[in-house]
Amino acid sequence: MSNLEKLADPQHYLFSVSDFSALFPNKTQAALLVLLGRAVKNGFLEKVCRGYYIFYKTAYPKDLLLFHLAARLRSDYFCYLSLESVLSENGIISQIPLGCITLMTTGRSGIIKCGRFGRIEFTHTKKSPEDVGHLLTYDFRCGLWRASTQLAMQDLRATGREGLYELI
Repeated sequence: MSNLEKLADPQHYLFSVSDFSALFPNKTQAALLVLLGRAVKNGFLEKVCRGYYIFYKTAYPKDLLLFHLAARLRSDYFCYLSLESVLSENGIISQIPLGCITLMTTGRSGIIKCGRFGRIEFTHTKKSPEDVGHLLTYDFRCGLWRASTQLAMQDLRATGREGLYELI
């Protein structure tokens, strides 16, 4: 794990199995998974979700972990923060999603459970960057696009979730 100590820092703390493959090029996939399992058992790594780990020695921004993980999980798709995450943050709904972030994605819908860290909810959309780009801003801290309140409300209606919340 000494190579990992050199690579890990507060900006680079989240590692995928493919990242480890690059660190251990001579290991087969099966041997790599055994190695990672041992590293988790011995407390060197902590598993966040399937295929992603945190190096235990790294001081990382705990409040941003789910956002950074979401950006990595859907890096091949158009994806933006929306729905309850944006509406709660902007004071439009009274409920505050604890340990959960909500995003719209051109990838498939799904909930990623991240153990003690919370969960990430992806909801499929057919909207393209050309359709909604003017209603998005890039959040450099999170590493994700963020919907405007107007777009988050449109997304809430489009997903049929509007009736679940008391709008302020």
